[in-house]
Amino acid sequence: MQERTVRTIGWIASFAAILMFFSYIDQIRLNLDGHKGSVVQAVATVINCTLWTTYGLGRPAKDWPIIMANIPGIVLGLVAAVTAW
Repeated sequence: MQERTVRTIGWIASFAAILMFFSYIDQIRLNLDGHKGSVVQAVATVINCTLWTTYGLGRPAKDWPIIMANIPGIVLGLVAAVTAW
């Protein structure tokens, strides 16, 4: 596959991942309203996204689609975990 095609797919997948992490906004709202969600899922998301971000940063040429896709998961996962506690 051509490098440009792979890069385009990477950015599209990153955008899709970011959309997926925005579902945590609704969970955070529910947590704050007293309808607590799962801490386990939020913590698992933080761990997973931290590992992927570290991987992207550790590549010889930083893998920005992976990094940018996982940063919102770290932030929103942390907020979801804290508010669910």
